[in-house]
Amino acid sequence: MNGAKVELRGLRRNFSGTTALDGLDLTIEPGELIALLGPSGCGKTTALRCVAGFEQPDEGAVLVDGSDITRVPANRRDAGMVFQSYSLFPNLSIRENVAFGLRVRKVAAAKRHARAQELLELIGLPQIGERYPHQLSGGQQQRVALARALALEPRVLLLDEPLSALDAKVRVTLREEIRRLQLSLGITTIFVTHDQEEALSMADRVAVLRAGRLEQVADPATLYDRPATAFVAEFVGTMNRIPGKLSGRTVTVLGQDLPVEGDVPATSDVEVLVRPETVIVTPDPSSEAMILVSSFRGSTSRLRVQLGDLEMLADVPGHDTVRLAPGTRVRVELVERPVLVSASSDVAAAVPVPEHDVV
Repeated sequence: MNGAKVELRGLRRNFSGTTALDGLDLTIEPGELIALLGPSGCGKTTALRCVAGFEQPDEGAVLVDGSDITRVPANRRDAGMVFQSYSLFPNLSIRENVAFGLRVRKVAAAKRHARAQELLELIGLPQIGERYPHQLSGGQQQRVALARALALEPRVLLLDEPLSALDAKVRVTLREEIRRLQLSLGITTIFVTHDQEEALSMADRVAVLRAGRLEQVADPATLYDRPATAFVAEFVGTMNRIPGKLSGRTVTVLGQDLPVEGDVPATSDVEVLVRPETVIVTPDPSSEAMILVSSFRGSTSRLRVQLGDLEMLADVPGHDTVRLAPGTRVRVELVERPVLVSASSDVAAAVPVPEHDVV
């Protein structure tokens, strides 16, 4: 398969006064897997459905290899789609499910059955052709749904949160399988997810959406290490918010002066956005900071540290767990590197830390 270039140009879509897409511009290169990531209601699924032809934008255009397909019906677009629900036909065998699109196109029975078997082998399930959907696990059913989407050899593959209904272990296995297939086939793929770990582990680039607009699009490492906005910084990965004092493009935080990157607020009272791995924690009996909780994670441990009214997270090497046990007084410093800041109306307030830590 040869992947197509997909361009979203100025897409706008409103639903009963609610803006789902607000001038979205995005280009996906041939053979690229791009993840659309963002909170619920940010417009990522609407954007996908505009590419698929299930939604018509109020303004803007969808182009595939330079051709405007905005008004082309969904069944005439060279795209395959996999949904969160498996959407398999319960009365058809697995082989018949995979070959369904070929049957609609009146491909000869022998040829479509051979193609279905080829795809079942591709997804690692060559022996299940005569079974029915209810006889398969959720992960197997989603593999079959993927095979069915690939049967017509589309140049664009659209995945709408296809793994969210699966348990964690199956989800990890299947996302690796999808990535392997996508790379081997060279098919352009748009993957919608609200799961940052999925997006970072699978995609060539991740596009972070907020309120129908593109906040940042970048490769996973750049997105994590150099987020363009405070929203991206906090949405992708875990982030501490620590009160600081801004002067020009320098912020004083925890007694250190650090350079600021990105936008600078008009106010001097700010919150500094700092990832746990850039927080340095060392034992210091004279310090007022204390470790509240230590969670061992193998190569690293995540510490919850209290400093006055402030709580923050710090990631340290796993072998430091013994000397950094709960109750230990510690000195807290930050790695010397540029930081993002955001305006704060009350920097004296305690900074909330999520109860369930994310990556």
